[in-house]
Amino acid sequence: MKMAVFNQKGGVGKTTTALNIAAALARNSTPTLLVDLDPQAHLTAIHGEVQGEAYNSVFALYHDNRTLEELAVIWEGVGRLIPAHAELIKVDSLFGKGPAILNRLNTGLLALETSGGESTVVIDCCPFLGVLSLNAIFASDRILIPVSSDYLSLRGALQIEHTLKALEPVLKRRIERRYLLTRFDRRRKMSFDIHERLHKQFGAELCETVISENVAIAEAPAVSLDIFSHNPASRGAQDYLALMNELRTARFL
Repeated sequence: MKMAVFNQKGGVGKTTTALNIAAALARNSTPTLLVDLDPQAHLTAIHGEVQGEAYNSVFALYHDNRTLEELAVIWEGVGRLIPAHAELIKVDSLFGKGPAILNRLNTGLLALETSGGESTVVIDCCPFLGVLSLNAIFASDRILIPVSSDYLSLRGALQIEHTLKALEPVLKRRIERRYLLTRFDRRRKMSFDIHERLHKQFGAELCETVISENVAIAEAPAVSLDIFSHNPASRGAQDYLALMNELRTARFL
């Protein structure tokens, strides 16, 4: 199973969600590979111990045709990580948009799995549609779309739906997806309003689990930890465990 975590809007919890789903899977004895495909490299920064050279990042998959096995680093309590680097921003201009480049990540992941690597992959995407995001979408079986509890994010979710539908003729399949409401604040009427609108728009493709606004979730990246390692008793940990269980029950993970 390969799942991309994608939204064309920033600040909705993509990186947090990718990391904590992988951590939840690790606690369920499921070896998981995290791929940081964002030039901002936030996921890589949370890891905290990755060397900063571009040739040791996923950029080398494109530039030097290095294998993912060569690039993977251990992430204690989570699995393994393919780190990102700021040089990724050059992928569009350096390599164009031909089929070989758009399928480079998929080819790399298939080779990794064939050689005995992880079959469960979570990809943290950059917040815009380009060669990198298309690589993630083309390589993935599923897409999880975090949507924060505000009206601009709601508009972004509708834009994502339009984008995915436009890609279906190219992929020759419908892209299975789930929308996930994040930063849900039960004290604010707007959170419930956004939830209702998402449910009307996406129905069963909206996750039943919501990710609550939670201090522990915000604190964990600052100490280079996932939510379970940082505060396993927190509401955030409970929410991400519930999300993992919901997605696995639905055979989405």
